[in-house]
Amino acid sequence: MYSKEEGKPVDQLLLAAQVRAAVGAVVAKQRKSGIAIVSDGEMSKPSYATYVKDRLAGFAGTGNTFVYQDLVDFPNLAKRVFSDPGRSRRKTPACNGPIAVADAEAVRADVENLRAAVGDEKPGYAFVTAASPGVISLFFRNDYYPSQDAYLEAIATAMRSEYETIVAGGFDLQVDCPDLAMGRHIQYASLDLATFRKRAYAHVEALNHALSNIPPERVRIHLCWGNYEGPHHCDVPTEVEAFRLGPFAVDEVAGWPPHVIYFGCMFSESQSATK
Repeated sequence: MYSKEEGKPVDQLLLAAQVRAAVGAVVAKQRKSGIAIVSDGEMSKPSYATYVKDRLAGFAGTGNTFVYQDLVDFPNLAKRVFSDPGRSRRKTPACNGPIAVADAEAVRADVENLRAAVGDEKPGYAFVTAASPGVISLFFRNDYYPSQDAYLEAIATAMRSEYETIVAGGFDLQVDCPDLAMGRHIQYASLDLATFRKRAYAHVEALNHALSNIPPERVRIHLCWGNYEGPHHCDVPTEVEAFRLGPFAVDEVAGWPPHVIYFGCMFSESQSATK
């Protein structure tokens, strides 16, 4: 996977076989640990979000750089965070052309690999993750579309088929939306809170548009502040993050402190999040 990410020659058939085997192994490990709702472990992806550059056309610009607001005053810690093998090797080329689906087979392979791994277990007791339009806009700079809203709309339109393919394949869809929290201290660190919320609402509207054909009960939303080892003193408060996520359940897995997940909550602008 790292070789592919670095542009080195890769035997695609061998990689596909290794990914399929890895999905089988990680599902078996989850079951052995007593986990009832399993996933494919994102084994086909170099990261939960940057994989889209391999599935969508339009991302061939120069690489993006990131400033994590909470790491600015801790340069040594920042160096350690960004030297992590996963982060240091991931590629984030800017959008420099019209966005369209380039590889529709990749998500079908994800579905088939997970179906083979779960075997006779009822579909729906497993889920596949996909990047949200907003988090894609966070990692991949817009150098093509006339506005950020136009960029979000183009991403949402292109990602719709991936979301729908996952659900049509019999699995639940988890949309990863760290942009709605982590985006505050990375993508929109220079904005005041009120302006950030307006931008976050635009991200939510793009997501709701992309999910409009999917039954709400088949969708779970992952919201987090970043799973990196940092002080996280710039994290936007949980109570502030009350977004208009349509009727979709906001499912998050309680775990490492700034990476919490809500089970079965539904957000509207007037509601506050509860842990």
